[in-house]
Amino acid sequence: MKSFLLAALLGCASLLAQAHEYDLGAIHIVHPWARATPPGAQTAGGFLKLENKGGADRLLSASAGVSEFVEVHEMSMDNNVMKMRKLDAGLELPAGKTVELKPGSFHIMFINLKAPLKQGDKFPLTLKFEKAGTLKVDVAVEAMTASSAPAAGHDHGHMH
Repeated sequence: MKSFLLAALLGCASLLAQAHEYDLGAIHIVHPWARATPPGAQTAGGFLKLENKGGADRLLSASAGVSEFVEVHEMSMDNNVMKMRKLDAGLELPAGKTVELKPGSFHIMFINLKAPLKQGDKFPLTLKFEKAGTLKVDVAVEAMTASSAPAAGHDHGHMH
């Protein structure tokens, strides 16, 4: 029985270690993550959930040392054609709402990767908000096949 309880506690601790959260003013940031990339990949997507518990704000930009450029993007489908665009004015975070950056939607784009992203690694990402300020978070690199957090990820499959 003791062994079973210990195993159950260790399993819970492992799940909690995967999910990570941050607070910056009224913005609550939940589990920043990216999908591992194959050798030679030039781009990767980053994802997280932004819960705005205050007045309207905006994610203005992001930066990370894993790539030459980092941009906030929106992906959408139009007549079965995937369209990708940089959000030059940033990503709106309406008052009291949650905005999720996820595969097939809003995301952070890492362009011109300096090295492949490897499952199990973490890297720092700095997020800059219009009102809340700036915060450095850790991005967990999940499996190439993952599709949502916490055992998550995103393979972009597109070129810039």
